[in-house]
Amino acid sequence: MWQLPGGRGGAWPRVDSRATPPEAIVMPFIPVRDLTTYYEIHSDGPRLLYITGTGGGLRRKPSVFDGPLPGHFTVLSYDQRGLGQTSRPEAVYTMADYADDAAALLDALGWERCLVMGVSFGGMVAQEFALRHGARIERLVLACTSAGGAHASYPLHEFHGMEPAARAAANLLVSDTRNAAIRDSDPARFQAMVDDAVALAAVGANEPGRVEGAGRQLEARRHHDTYDRLPTLGMPVYICGGKYDGIAPQANLETLHQRIPNSQLEFFEGGHLFLRQDPAAMEGVIRFLKGT
Repeated sequence: MWQLPGGRGGAWPRVDSRATPPEAIVMPFIPVRDLTTYYEIHSDGPRLLYITGTGGGLRRKPSVFDGPLPGHFTVLSYDQRGLGQTSRPEAVYTMADYADDAAALLDALGWERCLVMGVSFGGMVAQEFALRHGARIERLVLACTSAGGAHASYPLHEFHGMEPAARAAANLLVSDTRNAAIRDSDPARFQAMVDDAVALAAVGANEPGRVEGAGRQLEARRHHDTYDRLPTLGMPVYICGGKYDGIAPQANLETLHQRIPNSQLEFFEGGHLFLRQDPAAMEGVIRFLKGT
């Protein structure tokens, strides 16, 4: 588990929605384009597609299903190509691939339109999805993400291939700019944070093709660029981020806000994991998705 400044754990508390009857929780595999895709659907309510971030997989906890969203929506999330329990084709992955994968998953499940939320890399996928399949989105949340190109998020591909502890430390320092002070003032605490991050990243790490799949995702991320196309978006968009995020800094979110016509922007206390660090963040997301 990662740690917040001040020593508080960062996991979402368990919510009542996790007591959903088993028949209301779906966790199968499904053919999607050139993939066998692992997905989960939890709870009940308006339909929400939740797209995860760099290296994301639903086996890593806490996941979206451990947070408050399933208490308000029917949440669909999935392991993206190259990641988690979804297949890992030996090919070049593009942002168009990731966007079309999401659309094909909705087709396979019979979801014509829905709410969409993308976090970090998932926010990049969500932008591409909105540009290619915008009629399918009712309302869109872009969290801790960037437009790419000259306004790109931190180049996480530079960490790929690093020794696990070094990579975890580098990620911690860039994901929350306050973590450098913890490293310098309390090395033992910072080391515990590194150890927890290494353990989390180890889930499924020895599976065939895992390293290659993650690398292909990072390459797609490196070439993400929606800047010139964003003004064509027409759906309501909520852009949110953390004040101490070094991966998707405030300037990048402000750029998204300037480029997307029908958008609103809000910052919260936290880094790249602000959605877990500041309870007000998810409250804002839920209000927007419900149109209240």
